[in-house]
Amino acid sequence: MPITPANAQTAGTSAVDAPGGAAEPIMLELVDEDGTTIGTAEKLAAHQPPGQLHRAFSVFLFDEKGRLLLQRRALSKYHSPGVWSNTCCGHPYPGETPFAAAARRTAEELGVAPALLGEAGTVRYNHPDPASGLVEQEYNHLFVGLLRGEPAPDPEEIAEIAFVTPEELAERHARAPFSAWFMTVLDAARPAVRELTGQSAGW
Repeated sequence: MPITPANAQTAGTSAVDAPGGAAEPIMLELVDEDGTTIGTAEKLAAHQPPGQLHRAFSVFLFDEKGRLLLQRRALSKYHSPGVWSNTCCGHPYPGETPFAAAARRTAEELGVAPALLGEAGTVRYNHPDPASGLVEQEYNHLFVGLLRGEPAPDPEEIAEIAFVTPEELAERHARAPFSAWFMTVLDAARPAVRELTGQSAGW
């Protein structure tokens, strides 16, 4: 599967360095309720209350034992720092397909290329984040896949990783902070997760 080079985005900021040292804003695709692109907006502005509906993606990768790879977001992130969430999530650049964006960010954040990465539907949600005051108004494209190779997390993006069974996830979710969107995207992806991992994995 094609993975484009890591050429720009740092997920914890709203600007990137352009040639010559000037900062260029990170732009997101704005969409309507059907997921049709209707324009663009600067990343941080799109998350200011009440939020602008924009395109996003969420990735769920599993090892050969059917365990889900979680990440704890780096403390330097401007949005939801230090909380646990799914394997990888982010926003396509304008004109970039969600699949290409999902593969790109997985490589950038975790240093691995997912195997058998497949589409798992979409979900639309509105999740305010009380800690930051930002709002996730997202039309989210979901992907599930298998992990091949040892993750090498980028410390600017990820503070910690963990592989969990469904039971271990329930225990961790009960005692540790998770992203506001985590359960929404996981529940929406469950049919595809079960198809990928099999009934014995328990998802």
